[in-house]
Amino acid sequence: MFEVVIGLEVHVQLNTKSKLFCSCSTEFAAKPNSNTCPVCLALPGALPVVNEEAVIKAMRFGYAIDAKVNEVSRFDRKSYFYPDSPMSYQITQFYKPILENGKIEITSKDGGTKFVTIKEAHLEADAGKSIHEGAISKVDLNRAGTPLLEIVSGPDMRSSDEAVEYLKKLHSLVRYLDISDANMQEGSFRCDVNVSIRPKGQKEFGTRVEIKNINSFRFVKQAIEYEVERQIEAYEDGVYEEEVWQETRLFDSNKGITKSMRGKEDSADYRYFPDPDLRPLIVTQAMIEKAKEIPELPDEKCKRYMSELKLKEYDAKVITAQKELAHFFEVMLEEKIDAKNAAAWLINELLGRLNKLGLDISQSVVDAKTLAKLISKIEDGTISGKGAKDVLDYMIEHEEFDIDAIIEKLGLKQLSDDSAILALIDEVLAKNKDKVNEYKEGKEKLFGFFVGQVMKASKGSANPKKVNELLKQRLSS
Repeated sequence: MFEVVIGLEVHVQLNTKSKLFCSCSTEFAAKPNSNTCPVCLALPGALPVVNEEAVIKAMRFGYAIDAKVNEVSRFDRKSYFYPDSPMSYQITQFYKPILENGKIEITSKDGGTKFVTIKEAHLEADAGKSIHEGAISKVDLNRAGTPLLEIVSGPDMRSSDEAVEYLKKLHSLVRYLDISDANMQEGSFRCDVNVSIRPKGQKEFGTRVEIKNINSFRFVKQAIEYEVERQIEAYEDGVYEEEVWQETRLFDSNKGITKSMRGKEDSADYRYFPDPDLRPLIVTQAMIEKAKEIPELPDEKCKRYMSELKLKEYDAKVITAQKELAHFFEVMLEEKIDAKNAAAWLINELLGRLNKLGLDISQSVVDAKTLAKLISKIEDGTISGKGAKDVLDYMIEHEEFDIDAIIEKLGLKQLSDDSAILALIDEVLAKNKDKVNEYKEGKEKLFGFFVGQVMKASKGSANPKKVNELLKQRLSS
């Protein structure tokens, strides 16, 4: 039996308007090489100046995860030679990062809770982008110098599920803090996975393999599971030392496998040394106070939903996992509808339909107030739950949102008039006198039969709550 050991290095692009060491725009998808200047192009004589906004956003993350925020940190040069790195080195923080020793709580693989340690998080400048078109390669340096926060976990995760949950919580956290849009498709939230195995009970770690730049939760899970299987097979076949060595691998998402890219460098290979152009980064009290302006975070919001709104843990976790979803839910509650009804309709009905269409909550044509108004029509007895589902489908398909007009058009308004419902009940009971006698003799299961007959007689328009109340009165008289 083997134990899996996993650590993650996540690169979060901070959502500042300008780059880390110059005033160039960080706009995504701008004309290639248009957002550049002598600093990010590394022209002789150009000197970097630290972006204060990036520093504050990094600090805010640190306070949110109970990390040590170093009031004095330093920048270093990491030497490597790639076409998309005009400096031939990267400015990063190796010797004294801005954040150390934080933690994030996740659900462990045995169903309990555990903390994943954040060993450090450091500021660094991103490289440019290489574009390969057949036999031609191009370089776009718009991204060069964009501020990154590299978040390095401890080797604390023991399964692909734990790794994905940690990654999702981290993704949610940086969005709640509004320090990054964390758009994985655009590369503003990228993950390197470190994986090793060791026999159960062994204290020493096995050989660590790094899988670079994975940009989806699903691919992270697949890459880990493939790599673990590859390493276990090598161990069992007696070729572990030959096939598992310290290297960097890439994940082929089409084939679901990892491929060797290059040998993994040690820190000595990068020849780190303090950047002579940048003085120590000393944060001010004003920066500390601004960084501590932290909104309600997902775990806190989840606990509040459970204690104050009495939501089930599952519902509270689903809603708070996404900042946009929690906001949508809270706008719904402004319409004074029941919180449990709001959660059920948001999760089961609206999200269910959006998932089938491949959309997320930000792309919903039905807004929060409209969905809340629809729920209020159920709560006041105007329409049934089934009728409300038909209205929701109609709104999504036709992008029409006048609920009253749709109810009228589809003929979904419930019959709630007592006298009209009593007339239907009397008609049903008169046609089923034998069953009425059986019910009164103790066969109470027949009550559901009567309800069904009344609803059938009303063609589904009768208010079920009213039907139940009035039917009980008639049968008890």
